[in-house]
Amino acid sequence: MSEIILINVSGEDQPGLTSSLMEILAEYNVGILDIGQAMIHDTLSLGILVEVPAQEDVSPVLKDVLFHLHDAGMQVRFTPINQEKYHHWVEGAGKPRHIITLLGRCVTAEQIARISAVVSSQGLNIEDIVRLSGRRPLHLEGRRSRACIELTVRGQPVDPDAMKRDFMEISKELDIDISFQEDNVYRRNRRMVAFDMDSTLIQQEVIDEMAKAAGAGEECSKVTEQAMRGEIDFRESLRKRVALLEGLSEETLQRVAESLTLTEGAQRLVRTVKSFGYVTAIISGGFTYFGRYLQEQLGIDYVYANDLEIQDGYLTGRVLGNIVDGPRKAELLREIAEQEGLVLEQVIAIGDGANDLPMLRQAGLGIAFRAKPVVQESARQSISTLGLDGTLYLMGIKDTDTPDEDNSHH
Repeated sequence: MSEIILINVSGEDQPGLTSSLMEILAEYNVGILDIGQAMIHDTLSLGILVEVPAQEDVSPVLKDVLFHLHDAGMQVRFTPINQEKYHHWVEGAGKPRHIITLLGRCVTAEQIARISAVVSSQGLNIEDIVRLSGRRPLHLEGRRSRACIELTVRGQPVDPDAMKRDFMEISKELDIDISFQEDNVYRRNRRMVAFDMDSTLIQQEVIDEMAKAAGAGEECSKVTEQAMRGEIDFRESLRKRVALLEGLSEETLQRVAESLTLTEGAQRLVRTVKSFGYVTAIISGGFTYFGRYLQEQLGIDYVYANDLEIQDGYLTGRVLGNIVDGPRKAELLREIAEQEGLVLEQVIAIGDGANDLPMLRQAGLGIAFRAKPVVQESARQSISTLGLDGTLYLMGIKDTDTPDEDNSHH
């Protein structure tokens, strides 16, 4: 009967090590059942699960490997694996795989300890851990730093709702975002990103800026807040607020447009997904005038928002056509995906308000961005600690794969 041995090698990395090790194993016709390697700060950790054929004696193989690695200054450990244990491992491959992504300004031991405790209490097993963020210089602290670690786990959580609650609690206490998603073919095959505009793609709520210019700032903000908390119907709130803008000039709109500030990471995210050939869209309960302005700046493919009626260079206080509310946002998302020949699983949607939830639920990856608690709780994923480009981590994209300069202002 063939023998199965797990070989664990560690030590300072050296070029050609894997090649010379494989040459020795090849002499004895050894089969490779599994192999994995990680590099942590110039230190190599290599694991090889080998099958030594029945006709070969195991000891000469192990002796040759031991001497070779000893000469190279590496540590090695051999563990015999019995057939039963091996079969148990093979059967485990049928369990579903999930990805847990930790993102924040920095990652700490406490965060990982708390998260892995939840993972094991849910009957999940961590198979792999990789860092997606770039190597961080020691002096880079604070607002602009980014840290992300991705865990691959196997199994099905015992109580998904309890797990989500635990993760949300850890998020709040330890200032980290935790994403849990199924690792399926769509996760690596997204093709479209749809953004809400106000307080998502840009930092402002445009209507509040316009109301300030019209001298109705406070009145308007109150209605905006109520709508965002889901306390009043979005359509009703929009009509109420637009009525306050009657008589505002087109020049004022231009001034407001020029004062808009992109959210941190917006340019980097849009530039990266465009370079990968993604379709981009703004689907907003705000106004087309400003959506078009951003479309020009960022090169966005589609813009759907509300049209303000303008007569003789001034706002009439009315909205034209269908109002883009929550259900309409979801409808538009479906229409664009269909037009582009995509299934909804390939779509990413990002928004912050209650009216974004229908759109976020439709998308394969729906992200509540710096959202109100009610929105965070209802969305499957959320990002509160990083900028919009934190989305790239949820897509499994490493910093090393993306352009890094980010001018988050105009």
